[in-house]
Amino acid sequence: MQTPYRSLLLLLGMVSLLAGIWSGWLKLGWHLPSFQAAWPLVHGPLMVGGFLGTLIGLERAVALKQPWAYGVPALTGLGAVVFLATPLSPWGPLLIALGSLGMGVVFVNILQRQRELFNAVMALGAWLWLVGNALWLFGWAIHQVVYWWMAFLVLTIAGERLELSRLSRLDARSKRTFVVGVAVVCLGLIGTLGLPDLGVRVFGLGLVVLTLWLWRHDLAKRTVRKRGLTRFVAVCMLSGYVWLGLSGVLGLFDGYVVAGPRYDALLHTLFLGFAFSMIFGHAPIIFPGVLGIAVPFRTRFYGHWVLLYATVLLRVAGDLSGGGWGWRWGGLLNGVAILLFLLNTVSSAWQGRQTTLARPS
Repeated sequence: MQTPYRSLLLLLGMVSLLAGIWSGWLKLGWHLPSFQAAWPLVHGPLMVGGFLGTLIGLERAVALKQPWAYGVPALTGLGAVVFLATPLSPWGPLLIALGSLGMGVVFVNILQRQRELFNAVMALGAWLWLVGNALWLFGWAIHQVVYWWMAFLVLTIAGERLELSRLSRLDARSKRTFVVGVAVVCLGLIGTLGLPDLGVRVFGLGLVVLTLWLWRHDLAKRTVRKRGLTRFVAVCMLSGYVWLGLSGVLGLFDGYVVAGPRYDALLHTLFLGFAFSMIFGHAPIIFPGVLGIAVPFRTRFYGHWVLLYATVLLRVAGDLSGGGWGWRWGGLLNGVAILLFLLNTVSSAWQGRQTTLARPS
């Protein structure tokens, strides 16, 4: 598919991200304009289905090189637009669910071409996302299905890192440990359907196992000694694993919580600390492949990484200590960190383009 269409799909994802940040600030109690009173209720779906679903779907469609695969980010992006117009409409969840179904089909196609463990893990993540979206579509509350959304993100990233870890020639024991971690995550998800407290604890244990595996085997532990973009990516990966492990520990010890500070900490250590560390690290690599636009590494990229890390820490510290100011201000500055990331990425791409145009032919 031509780059302008990819740009349009990415724009839908960016609209979802910006709307998700705004709705998150509203949810934190900041007095900001809101065209729909129910916008705070769709903060999670905008960020997970609208933004992350569209971004991952677009990346997979580009890799698959099949025009029909672009239907996945189109559906999830349109679902986010529906959320903004009519937050309580069933059409938003339906479009997101159809997008996740399409993602599952994409991975079936990928597995037919390349039967590898890392593809199977990412495919499993896509189908778990579909299950969570189906439950949500049929009336389950977000606090009941959010663990399925978490599993989608974790298994997608874990599968990608497993693929890169092939370069270190993993032995059979290491692969078995990885599979055990994935299996424990899935067992915990199944448990949430009938025994939610036990299920979340098992799910958290699975996250801890995967965190330890990633920390032990990820190539980032070697590449962090290098310079430039390679080092920056490694720093983002390793710091992200810290947040993933903390999310797992919170699930393991707190069990099933449906609201409040501990719930906020459990979700945002993973969806903010872990997920956006991964996005910050991969953006200079993914955007050129998706849009054909170079994003040269700049030292200032560490600015949005440091701000994200510090503000997630402030937010979680506020959650765990009962300090409402930390939770509220941390949440506000989380959004600022993401906006700074967008600014740094766009400005780097612009400067890179201007440098290229200035070179003599």
